[in-house]
This record gives sequence, C-alpha cells and structure tokens, in this order.
Amino acid sequence: MWPFWLLFLVPAWAVLAPGRLKPSQARVVWGLVGVVFAVMIGLRHEVGGDWFNYLPHFDNTQALTLSEVLVYPDPGYYLLNWLVGRVGGDIYTVNLLCGAILMWGTMVFCRAQPHPWLALLAAVPYMLVVVGMGYTRQAIALGFALLALTALGKARVRAFVVWIAIGATFHKSAVLLLPIAALAASRNRMLSALLVAVVTALLYFLLLADASEALWTNYVEAQYQSEGALIRVLMNVVPAVLLILFRRRLAPYPQERKLWLWMAAFALACLPLVGMASTAVDRVALYLIPIQLFVFARLPRLASSVRARTLLVLGVDGYYAAVLFVWLNFATHAQYWLPYRNILFAWFWA
Repeated sequence: MWPFWLLFLVPAWAVLAPGRLKPSQARVVWGLVGVVFAVMIGLRHEVGGDWFNYLPHFDNTQALTLSEVLVYPDPGYYLLNWLVGRVGGDIYTVNLLCGAILMWGTMVFCRAQPHPWLALLAAVPYMLVVVGMGYTRQAIALGFALLALTALGKARVRAFVVWIAIGATFHKSAVLLLPIAALAASRNRMLSALLVAVVTALLYFLLLADASEALWTNYVEAQYQSEGALIRVLMNVVPAVLLILFRRRLAPYPQERKLWLWMAAFALACLPLVGMASTAVDRVALYLIPIQLFVFARLPRLASSVRARTLLVLGVDGYYAAVLFVWLNFATHAQYWLPYRNILFAWFWA
C-alpha cells in the first residue's frame, strides 16, 4: 500500500515545508505533481472495484458505429472509449485520459484556494484514491464539476453550466449540481435561474428520462446499501458545520460564501437520507467532496497565532492520514485496491 502513502506524502510534505515557491516554479511543480497523480490513477492495473466492469465496456464499443455510441447512456465516456480504440489505444489509455481530467479539475480547484497544498492533501485519501481509482465515470464527471465550481466561485454561471453539462455526458448524476448555480447567483438571478432551468430540462430529457425509473428502482426502492456511506457523508458534514459556524472568516467574499453555504446545506441534507437509500446518497455525496477541500484549505484562517495555525495544519494532516490508514486497513472493499499495481511497474509482478 506504499504507493498510496507516497501520493499522500507529496502534499503533506509541501504543506509543512518552509518557504514559498515563485509563481513560475509553482506552475512547474504543480504540473509535475498533476502528471504523477494522473499516471498513478490512469495506468493502474486491476486496481479499483470497477476495474473488470470497465474492460467489457471498452471491448463492446469497438464493435459499434459512432451513431450507436452516441445513444448509449453516459455517451461521453463511451465516445472516449470508441475514439481511443480507433487510434489503437486500450483501457489504460482511457483511464489515463480520465485520470488526467480528474487531476486537471483538482489542480485548478486547489490552486484557487488560499492554501492549495492543504486542499490537495484533503483530496488524496478519498477523492483521488478511492473515487479516482474506483469510479472512473464519476471521477471524470467530478473533474469537470471541480472546474465548474471554480468558475461559479468567480460568478461565471455560463462556464459552470457548460462544465457540468460536459461532465453529465460521462456520468448523468452530475446534473444534480446544476440547481446550485441558480441558488448561488447574486447578479441577474432571473436570467441565471432561467438558463439553469433550460439546461437542466434539456439534460434530463437527453440523459435521464429513459433511465429515471430504473435509477429510482435500483437506488431507492431496492434500498441498496452502500457500506461506509454514513462515514463518507459525515466527512462532508464536518466541514459543512465548520463553514456555517465560521462562514465570514472562512469565506469572506459574499458571492463565494453564498455558493459554499448552499453546498454545506446539501451536505447536511444528505445525513438524514442515508438510512432511506444509502447508495443513492453516497453517489450524490461524491459531488459534495469539494466542500472538504474548500473548508480545510481555509482552516488556518481561524488561527490567532503562528502556533495555532501550525496546530490546525497538523490537525488536518493527521485527520486525513487517519482517513487513509483506516480505509486501507479496514474498509470492506479495500482489497480491490491492494496491492497497488501499475503497468509501469510491470516487472515487479510479471
């Protein structure tokens, strides 16, 4: 399991390292870190709970025409598989591209935070290791969602809608974030609400209409249970509560504060719903993970002294180290992530 700890130690070391890099140096370092993470996510071999489920997807798309691919559920993902196959690529190429988009969104989002390495630290244990390596379609949708939330934090509603729409072609559940744009808009609220309503309706009929009954039956009526769902929802609830309690210090800008208070509200709303449909809530809660990055990257703002700031940073570091340790050693499905194997390390396990 040491590769997962190496990924964690990259931002952990950067958080604690003294001094700051020049902007040009920081861009290079972040670029290298993004490449390393994308390679670890994308070139993994038989790692992740859905690894073997995605192999037939790739093989099946190669026998389809372009028009057939485009009417598949989640057409963006299947179109990517189809295009990769046409140029001679394989499942590793698909996963590498998916990992690159997840890391693109992660890098853009983290670098928009006041303490970017602390944001990346919060992303590693669950968002990048578990989701990035185990939920390929939702991982790429989450990458686009991070780009969208970064744009919305700057009041760029149309960019938010475009990124979410693209993400929804890879996993339709991404459309659930669209109403946040209307709720968080502070200028031209009527126009923003109308834009979001039109796009939401369009995406519903294009992506969800045919599958909505099956989704309700499978995720709600069947009462599918997602092990650990309560713990993962609580991981969003903790930063949500912190944000509500210290909202003016953690998010001093009104537009930004409004957006993330709505994210906090949705995170809290997931808690009582876990008992009714844990799998459905668990999947929805994946798109609320960014609240962890947002809040914990701002936690040092609560410190009144250098010592207090250091203790807060160490606390966040220790908390996420514990999350990674517990998941790797005690999670029911961690066996699908262990041992970590990568095609670049093929000689070790050939």
